[in-house]
Amino acid sequence: MEQSKYKRIVLKLSGEALAGEQGFGIDPDMIQSIAEQVKELYELDVEIAIIVGGGNIWRGMAGSAKGMDRATADYMGMLATVMNSLALQDSLEHIGVQTRVQSSIEMRQVAEPYIRRRAIRHLEKKRVVIFAAGTGNPYFSTDTTAALRAAEIEADVILMAKNNVDGVYDADPTTDANAKKYDKLTYLDILKDGLAVMDSTASSLCMDNDIPLIVFSIAEKGNIKRAVTGEDIGTLIRGQ
Repeated sequence: MEQSKYKRIVLKLSGEALAGEQGFGIDPDMIQSIAEQVKELYELDVEIAIIVGGGNIWRGMAGSAKGMDRATADYMGMLATVMNSLALQDSLEHIGVQTRVQSSIEMRQVAEPYIRRRAIRHLEKKRVVIFAAGTGNPYFSTDTTAALRAAEIEADVILMAKNNVDGVYDADPTTDANAKKYDKLTYLDILKDGLAVMDSTASSLCMDNDIPLIVFSIAEKGNIKRAVTGEDIGTLIRGQ
């Protein structure tokens, strides 16, 4: 019988992952596939927290680049993550996985407010917790949210599921045929070489709190379970 290598995980999904091949919005087939993969972890008795980006609906940086106030653009991005979180919650609950959405921006009609101790209690009761609305502050990415929440709930690992790459490369593999994939890296490597994995704030937070990170592709069904059970996929990033 398969066993998880980790007891408590944070799964970081990009908003684009929910868009599937259409590239924008929410693809019902893709979100259903992700929900089914999360259920596989749920059945392994893993405690699961999820952070979803909002890039399939709105990108704050793109709005800011076109003259919008950066804080306003970022708040709009946070609201996009709430929409994605509710969609994922609905898909999970349709297949029998108890799920709670906690939002960093208070909106009691649709989600609980983020309370660390309540989130941990949900996890202990084997409920999936989806953290929405980023950190609740502009200028911080959902990558930073993943690192912050992982530290707060004392997660064993962050699983970063990418939509178009299967790990970390020294160049963009979609444009450079000679791009080399890394099997293992340290956070210092990420910061020193400027590798496009997560922003520097998130990388520093993970490094300071010794939180391992696995970067892999979500395109192949079953990869989330493979990462949790310790299979050698993607790129492993550690503090040392």
